[in-house]
Formats: sequence, C-alpha cells, structure tokens
Amino acid sequence: MGALAGKTALVTGGSRGIGRAIAERLGSDGALVAVHYGRNGAAADEVVETIRAKGGAAFMVHSELGRARDVETLWESYDRQVLEHSGSTDLDILVNNAGITPRGEIEETTAEAFDEAVAVNMRAPFFVTQHGLKRLRDGGRIINTSSGATRIALTDIIAYAMTKGAVDAFTFTLAKALGTRGITVNSVAPGIIDTDINASWLRGNAAAEESAAALSALGRVGRPEDVADIVAFLASDDARWVTGQNIDATGGSQL
Repeated sequence: MGALAGKTALVTGGSRGIGRAIAERLGSDGALVAVHYGRNGAAADEVVETIRAKGGAAFMVHSELGRARDVETLWESYDRQVLEHSGSTDLDILVNNAGITPRGEIEETTAEAFDEAVAVNMRAPFFVTQHGLKRLRDGGRIINTSSGATRIALTDIIAYAMTKGAVDAFTFTLAKALGTRGITVNSVAPGIIDTDINASWLRGNAAAEESAAALSALGRVGRPEDVADIVAFLASDDARWVTGQNIDATGGSQL
C-alpha cells in the first residue's frame, strides 16, 4: 500500500513538466490525483492514463488560470468529478504548481506581461487555496512551487522572480495561519529543470546543457522527477513536522 493511499491530491499545472512528474509520483504513492490543466487537455489526459496504467487513480480538472472565474471554475470541476471517484469533495493535498515565466529585463517587461504573471503566479495560488480550505482536511498538506530565482538574481526573468518571492511569503504566513488545523504549508524552489519550457534553448544544445549543469554543485541539469520526489516527501506523513519552509531544489546551484 502506498504512502498516500486513501488521500486525494490536486495538482495545478499537472499536465506537463514538473507538474506532470508530481501528479504521476503522487499517483504512484496511492493518492487519487486531480490533474489540473489550462489549455492542453490532451496532455492532461495522457497523464491521467499514465497514472491509471500503473494502477493508480486520476481525473482531469480544467480551468485557465488568470481568467475571469478561474478559481470558481476549477473547484466546480473538481467537486463534480471527485464525487464520482471518492464520494466526497474532501482534499488532503493541494499542490499549487501552475505558473508562467515572462522573460525580459525590467526595461523590456510590459504591463500586460507583468499583470498576467501576477494573475497566474500570485493571485491564482492565493484564491485557489482560499476556496480550497473548506475542502482541505485537518492534517492536510499545501505545497507551493516557488523558484531558485528568488535566491539567484536572474535579471531576464525579474517579473517572474518577484511573483515567486510572493509565493514564498504566502507559504510561511499561511503555515502560521493553518497550523492549528495541523495543515503543513511548504514551498519547493526548482532551479534549471529539463522541461518543455526550457527545451528551446536547452535540449539539443550541448554548450547550453554544459553551462546549465555547471551551475549545480551536483554537476547536472535537474529533472522533473527530482522536484516531484521532494513534493512527495512533503505530502507524506514523514514531513508532518516540517512547515513554513522553502526547500531548495536547485541541486545546489550557485552556492
């Protein structure tokens, strides 16, 4: 029996990259996984089928974050489908992973790009969590995806770094607010990970991969599974005494 057997998890941005790895890992640990997606339903369906093929249980939840009624739509979709699978709308694990990465120095960042980053990376996790609290069981887990960019100054993603700094503040403040319910709240901060988002400049470019790997004390580029395994720990009972923390998942980048 898996460590998360009998638990229900929701992973936002669960159709690709780090989110996909998280969803599949939680599914393999026995959780019923709600795989949220914004635009790519085919990718989300593939994740669900992968989890089921390995003996797990999962379903898709659709909502395009950063749009009108995004949070309401997400939870309406979750409630409707989770009832069919478990007979309850209760939730044990919420992973706020969905995010976007606007690129540009401060002089190049438009108000539109900044506002969209705030809407998806900051506003959505806040209100997804707010609306989810009545569903989240006491003793539950909230895990937020932050970024190594809150520690390492990367000037070409300055707006993104600001939004992830807000996620860190949200994490430790929420941990204090929910502690009396036994709910732990932590964030995980990945570095450079080999995902579709980084594929255009990383994959097939030996020089770029070598340069990215050199940033890590461990001498390689991160994989989505590296982050997913940390999330799985934080979601488990083994992490019951860890809350309000930002876990560096950069492989020791720029130490």
